[in-house]
Amino acid sequence: MSRRFLTILLVAFVIAGGCAYMVYRIVGNRLGSAKPATTRIAAATTDIKLGQILTPSDVTTTEIVGPLPQGAILNPKDAIGRGALSEIYQGEPILQSRLAAPGSGGGLAATIPKGMRAIAVRVDQVVGVAGFVTPGMRVDVIASGTPPGVNDTNEGLVSRIILQNIEVLSAGTDIQKDASGKPQQVQVVNLLVTPEEAETLSLASNQQVRIQLVLRNPLDTKVNKVPATAMSNLFGGPAPAPVHAGRRERKAAPQAYSIEVINGSKVSQQPVGNIGGKH
Repeated sequence: MSRRFLTILLVAFVIAGGCAYMVYRIVGNRLGSAKPATTRIAAATTDIKLGQILTPSDVTTTEIVGPLPQGAILNPKDAIGRGALSEIYQGEPILQSRLAAPGSGGGLAATIPKGMRAIAVRVDQVVGVAGFVTPGMRVDVIASGTPPGVNDTNEGLVSRIILQNIEVLSAGTDIQKDASGKPQQVQVVNLLVTPEEAETLSLASNQQVRIQLVLRNPLDTKVNKVPATAMSNLFGGPAPAPVHAGRRERKAAPQAYSIEVINGSKVSQQPVGNIGGKH
């Protein structure tokens, strides 16, 4: 093999290696530029319950590829000490909308949206579906009583739906949803209402009115216009007059009267008529 041929072969290898290196650099730069950017944001290290105040052990960071979710918290310190407005699961990003405002604390108060109110309604084991009401469910509120100006009798009772599609905030002291769906016997249910609805419910919660909760499908949000129902409407009209058993009272017979007629030495009685009768 001649030296000239070896030289040409060596030059060819050098040129091929240089071309391969240039192609590698170009392709590598393009692949590197196409890699999406990543950002670290705050995430939950464990399941966080509704109303729970976040501690440093509840918050970590996770890497997000691509655009950030709206309201994402970048610094975990910004989430510590704030109450959860809804359940946050392990590994889920922590968003501003899922936490209460800084300084508002946790518990039931932190779950009340702006402009709304929480009002307590006393219930018992017999009133409606009190034993089956859990946080997050929807109910209607029925008030039964005697309207003002009506005699306090059973015939004057009226029942009316005063509130519809009301969210239950808590059943007793429990503000968490029961995952197993078990009924809870409680004495007080907190409802989420507007200030106007709170006034209506406060008036209805007196001793003369009976409050009843009616459970509804959470997907059924329609509010219907339902007229009030009176006790007399249950039986299709007014009740018939009562019939008293026993003997009837006899009317007293009219008393007859007469006048005394003296004709000379003769005295006679002349009947004239009856008292209460025709003359």
